Amino acid sequence: MTATLLAKPAPDSGLARAAWPLALAGTLLLVVGSLMSWCYNPRVLGDLTMYVNPAPVQISMIVIGALGLVLALGMRGPLHRLGRYLDTAPALRALGLGALGYMVLVLLAITLEAGGLINADPGAWVVVAGAVLTAAGGHFSPARADRDVTLVALPGWAEILIIVVGVAAFLLLAADALALRDPWQFVLLLVTLGVVAAALSAARFFTWLGIVGSRHSRVLMLAAFAAAFAFPMTQSGSDANMSIATQVIIFAATALGLNIVVGLAGLLDLGYIAFLGAGAYVGAVLSGSAFATLKWTPPFLVTVLIGACFCALLGLIIGSPTLRVSGDYLAIVTLAFGEIFRYAMFNLDGNNGPNLTNGPNGIPAIPELVLFGFDFGQQHQIFGVTLTRFANYYLLLLVVLGLIILVFTRLNNSRIGRGWVAIREDETAADAMGVNTFGLKLFAFAGGAFLAGLAGTIKAHHDVSVTPDQYQFLESAFLLAAVVLGGMGTVGGVLIGAVILKLLPEKLRFFSEYRLLLFGLLLVLMMRFRPEGLVASRRRKLEFHEEDEHLASNVQKVHLRQTEGVTE
Repeated sequence: MTATLLAKPAPDSGLARAAWPLALAGTLLLVVGSLMSWCYNPRVLGDLTMYVNPAPVQISMIVIGALGLVLALGMRGPLHRLGRYLDTAPALRALGLGALGYMVLVLLAITLEAGGLINADPGAWVVVAGAVLTAAGGHFSPARADRDVTLVALPGWAEILIIVVGVAAFLLLAADALALRDPWQFVLLLVTLGVVAAALSAARFFTWLGIVGSRHSRVLMLAAFAAAFAFPMTQSGSDANMSIATQVIIFAATALGLNIVVGLAGLLDLGYIAFLGAGAYVGAVLSGSAFATLKWTPPFLVTVLIGACFCALLGLIIGSPTLRVSGDYLAIVTLAFGEIFRYAMFNLDGNNGPNLTNGPNGIPAIPELVLFGFDFGQQHQIFGVTLTRFANYYLLLLVVLGLIILVFTRLNNSRIGRGWVAIREDETAADAMGVNTFGLKLFAFAGGAFLAGLAGTIKAHHDVSVTPDQYQFLESAFLLAAVVLGGMGTVGGVLIGAVILKLLPEKLRFFSEYRLLLFGLLLVLMMRFRPEGLVASRRRKLEFHEEDEHLASNVQKVHLRQTEGVTE
């Protein structure tokens, strides 16, 4: 009986006929309920006691309801043309379930902060009912196989406008998210973004957006970097937010280097943080600090090259004997290398070895970076906007990140990149076809180390001090998780993964030690529902979903559309 009730109804069944009224009524209740009071206590979640004066938490639900209303009207109504291309039924189901989860968190916050669930007003229960109806309407709606969003073609100016508006919206959302001080409001904002993203993904909107992005890749890249450079202008001189942003950029730049090793070449490296630390120590030793053991202070550009080349040489030295093994054995060797590096930095203190790193005390008091007369430690006024110390380092690191992205994409699209992919897929077959597997693996190891060292030399000046405790195994695990979570072998996926894994722990400090538990749950859910990562390449989608014939045909259509766009 249970299986019968949960099964998809036939197109002519009564449940199928009631699907659209249920979805329409549910989405309307989401909006109407958000205009009502949710709680008696005005101190909970930014005052939810007002009628027709929604708080930010309620505005988020209005956005979810408005999206659901558009999808419902696309199923049957004045927007039926939209429904010809978007898969509205699974999108409404995902939207309804997401809205229900959102309200569960809201009711939990009311229970904890207001002293009991009895403080919830009728508006909250109206929204809960709307979420249930929306999910039921999407579930009972009959599936249609004739929808194909890849066939939608808009004028070029319209597609470019969509890209620019989307990037600008992402910039404003990022600024608002960092400005939130209430942890519950921050969590609910993340849930809102997740619900909207899940609904649009189920409707296959992101498939079409990927085609548009590939057709206007240069516009997308320029818009993304313009938004990133404009980000400090939205922070009103906030050092706290810009400090988090610079940490995210350093983490992303290092993760892109690891993406060469893991994502392209398929080599599992569990000690990659050592290369970042080696670059940081080179930058600290040559910085001119009073605690530096070498009294030579070359220009910073020379220091950057020395640090990056030293890390590449270190990668060659470590990789030459260890890359003969693979799989679990390589993981164990690289893990050991990361720990050896950390303990070596402890012992180079003048007692157990030469005095190069001051042992556990590290190298503090690293002077601020001065490049072409620009002091990164001082505040600067640009177009009436105050750039603080962290904003200065953020802009410098953004330029470095752009160079790393350029190197990564060029390598990925070259013969070397194709050789790495061949090794990742089947090393024996690649070797049989004449691919220099050992040489390419060694080059991947050294190239990834070079990029990590590049970021590390700047990190030393940004952090003001370098100590061995900064480069533990857990940091390597987080870097690897960013690559896997975002999407191995992709640039956008790794950037998103780096933002998630670096930003969330900073904003979720109220969870204290439970942050690692949430991180583990996130990885488990990702491996269960989207093992290819948040932003996955077509190849990896098919690897993890070989049985999905619709996906295979859809990927082929996307590839044809992209080829046509390039040809045009």
